[in-house]
Amino acid sequence: MKILMIAIAFFCIVTANAQETEQPLLSAEVFLNIVRLYHPVVRQAEIAIDNAKAQQLAARGMFDPELKTTTAQKKFDGIRYYNAVDPVLNIPTWYGVELYAGTGYLAGDRLDPTETIGKTSFAGVSLPLAKNLLMDKRRAALKTAGIYRSLSVVEKRTVINDLMLEASMAYWEWVSSYELFKVISEAVQVNENRLKLVKNTVNLGERAAIDTVETAAQLQSFRYLQNDALLNFLNTGINLSAFLWKQNGEPFQMLPEITPTAGQLDIDFALQPAAVVSNFIDSAIINHPKLKEFDFKLKVLDINRRLKFQELLPFVNLKYNHLGKGYDVLKTAGAFLSESNYRFSMSFSVPLRLSQGRGEYKMAKLKVNETVIEKDFTRQLIINKVSIAFNEFTNVKKQITLQEEVYKNYLRLQLAEETRFFNGESSLFLINSRETKAIEARQKLLEIKTKYFITEAKLKNAAGLL
Repeated sequence: MKILMIAIAFFCIVTANAQETEQPLLSAEVFLNIVRLYHPVVRQAEIAIDNAKAQQLAARGMFDPELKTTTAQKKFDGIRYYNAVDPVLNIPTWYGVELYAGTGYLAGDRLDPTETIGKTSFAGVSLPLAKNLLMDKRRAALKTAGIYRSLSVVEKRTVINDLMLEASMAYWEWVSSYELFKVISEAVQVNENRLKLVKNTVNLGERAAIDTVETAAQLQSFRYLQNDALLNFLNTGINLSAFLWKQNGEPFQMLPEITPTAGQLDIDFALQPAAVVSNFIDSAIINHPKLKEFDFKLKVLDINRRLKFQELLPFVNLKYNHLGKGYDVLKTAGAFLSESNYRFSMSFSVPLRLSQGRGEYKMAKLKVNETVIEKDFTRQLIINKVSIAFNEFTNVKKQITLQEEVYKNYLRLQLAEETRFFNGESSLFLINSRETKAIEARQKLLEIKTKYFITEAKLKNAAGLL
């Protein structure tokens, strides 16, 4: 509910600010929550869950009580051969036993002498003694449907895990492009002020006119970079809009006025808690949705193996009906297993070579073994992926510390060169050179900071934690 309110609040703020001057902001938390709530891929996964629920309901239908009636009459050449009405209620149970009860009416001039004439009732039971006693197609279908329902929930986690990685990468690239645009814009502003200052000094005769050309060239270079950075920011925003969808299913178009929340790249990376690779590996082995999928698939295959084993057993089925006069089924059922008024039968069959049963059972076992091997291989791939992502993540943290020092040093050189320039000991060429190097170092620092958040998302994705 909290996530839903955050998403609704963002869309409301954007709508309101479209008519005002206040700039709407989009943080990583709000963005990712919106993606998790409304992205079409997530909705498709939810439909898959609903579909699995419907399949489970359909499988339960095989255990629904069934009422059926058979009516038959025959008349020929003026002779009424028979008139029969047989309503029956059949109740399947979980353990393969079927209960049934019904009534019958039989009249006519040419009847089977083994049939009872007039109104009758019966209550009976059908019991498998070997094949289909511990498992049959109905129970296998219902158990499988229940497992597929749980599997669909895990598959949704897999979908979200991959989607959130793509969304995170798109968001931080958007943030990086905006921060770079701000850096270049600051440089443009500084060089515009510098050009005004140089023109004033040239007019006062303190500097040569060629210095204005040097300053103007630097300004033009930064304006070019500014336009390029703005284009990149707008394009990454368009790419970001592919992940933003409204509650009603309509796509949300990113406006150029929407910018990232300030300061997201300015955290103190040295104070971030140290990550331990074993924690991520252990979490992946236990909770990674890909491995959970294999667990459910193995359960389905085990049910299929048990079902195929039934084909190796002989078919032995007992049927017992207690019979009674009239239509009082309850009275007939109350005298169940009496020594009179009953009908009993036993069916037996078995293939002499069991070729089909042995073949299908062996294939079922081989499929289980194949899936176990595939699961083990996938687990090792996940462990390797986590280890690689962890190494990249820890390396990026070290690079940030190094690049911060590099940027500070270039900035010191720039400031020192500016001081020398105002003391008449340097030139605009050297200032421009120092300034370019400082901005390049700052741009590199932005890239590494962005890479930190992207590699963090990759690490969580590898461990199945997004």
